Amino acid sequence: MTSQPSRRSLLKAAVTVGAGAAVLPALPGSAGAAVLPAAALKHPGMLHTQADFDRMRAQVNAGAQPWKAGWDRLVANGRSKSTWKPRPLETVIRGGTGQNNVQASIDIAAAYQNALRWKISGEKAHGDTARDILNAWSGTLKTLTGNADRYLAAGIQGWQFANAAEIMRGYPGFDLERFKRMLLTVFYPMNDRFLKEHNGACISNYWANWDLCTMNSILAIGILCDDQAKIEQAVDYFRNGKGNGSIMNAVPFLHENGTLGQWQESGRDQGHSAVGVGWMGVFCETAWNQGIDLYGYAGNRFMKGAEYVARYNLGETVPFTTYKWKNGTTCASREQTVISAAGRGHVDPIWAMIYNHYGVRRGLDVPGIEAFSKKVAPEGGGGDYGGSQYDHLGFGTLTFTRATAGDGGGLLATGVSRTFESVNDPKAYITESGGLGSDALTLRVVPGLADPKGYSLVDAEGRYLRHKNFLIRFDANDGTALFKRDVTFHARRGTVVGSVRLESVNYPGRFVRHRGDRLRLDKAEDTALFRADSSFRPA
Repeated sequence: MTSQPSRRSLLKAAVTVGAGAAVLPALPGSAGAAVLPAAALKHPGMLHTQADFDRMRAQVNAGAQPWKAGWDRLVANGRSKSTWKPRPLETVIRGGTGQNNVQASIDIAAAYQNALRWKISGEKAHGDTARDILNAWSGTLKTLTGNADRYLAAGIQGWQFANAAEIMRGYPGFDLERFKRMLLTVFYPMNDRFLKEHNGACISNYWANWDLCTMNSILAIGILCDDQAKIEQAVDYFRNGKGNGSIMNAVPFLHENGTLGQWQESGRDQGHSAVGVGWMGVFCETAWNQGIDLYGYAGNRFMKGAEYVARYNLGETVPFTTYKWKNGTTCASREQTVISAAGRGHVDPIWAMIYNHYGVRRGLDVPGIEAFSKKVAPEGGGGDYGGSQYDHLGFGTLTFTRATAGDGGGLLATGVSRTFESVNDPKAYITESGGLGSDALTLRVVPGLADPKGYSLVDAEGRYLRHKNFLIRFDANDGTALFKRDVTFHARRGTVVGSVRLESVNYPGRFVRHRGDRLRLDKAEDTALFRADSSFRPA
């Protein structure tokens, strides 16, 4: 990581979340917004939700790619073994004499990896190991110290520790309250002090990654501790902070008609640029899982910055505007006039997460991000990557892959169960009668009987959602080719983020839609009403 510094085509759809976007909760602390009660927080709700774990488990169990390749990469990592023994420290030192912070980094990687293996495989031995690592550290660690780099330890290890603990929330024998106390007394005070004081230096002295790891720690601790004030603090800094980790400072210049964003550290070197991009991705993904859309903030500005870094590190030429800043405690003027080639081509396990949001969830054209994601797949994690091997938790191919943009963003991953709520008739769900009502029917999502790239929906009695004479109903499988086609649908993106539309395989261009409380298979109309009538939220 870092030490204290001396200091082709346009994106076709580089747009803000516009008409038809999800109505997300008001940002805590924003104008007119009230701080949400702790009960409104989602758990698990940092990098991964329970729906994410359900998807991972289903795809790995099915041997589906690329999830299986991502799983194999996790299993091959020595830190994911259930025989791992923690080595907790009372004092962690980063920078200066006696530096030992890597010992904490390694144990955190082991805790996270074992937690993943437990959540996906259900193997108790891995859950026990993750629990024991976290308990050992919360029962031992008292102090973080060192030179200025101690703030990096507080940031990086803070958000990573919190993510591992969030996965293990509720696990038998895990002392969550003691773990919270460790984060609140050892990590958070240093995080808070850095964002407010920046170690006594000029506000622009510290590169974006210093702020970003700190912001991630505050956000993650806030979620783990059900503390809305800390969540508000972190998110407000992303939007309005004066340091280089806030979005407008991390991406200070736009190029190519506003579709490509210069990253703040790009004149420094590419390793630190990638670290910062990865940590901003972590921040946006975590906020997203709590219902706050920062990925799309300021016209998808983060997307534009990530695309810039991806393209340059793939060997493309990108524009550069002279970057000027104030350095040290005297605020001496400094500038960079060219992009740095140092570390060009640097690989970190960060791109699957970013691609699967912009390219899959949102269906936007992000050629650089997509290409880099494919180049580094399947992503590894802590211990797999050179000098920055513990800056990221990693394994994004396994944890973030959501199929492809064309199939509805992977929202209908097979092997999981969902209810389907009407977008424009809230609290009305697909019911067992083949209509809409308040009695939500849980449906198992399986590969399409007529096309494995499509989907079929099965109720608890084994009946399939199908169309017959263009009316929707549930029938038992009669084994005929016609039945298989009638029950197979392709998922298309709906009118709001997270929703899908079900297009018939044997009647292309016809979609499941509701007319009042009745479901039909109707020919698509180019109207907002039809698109809303045919959009459903899987939950």
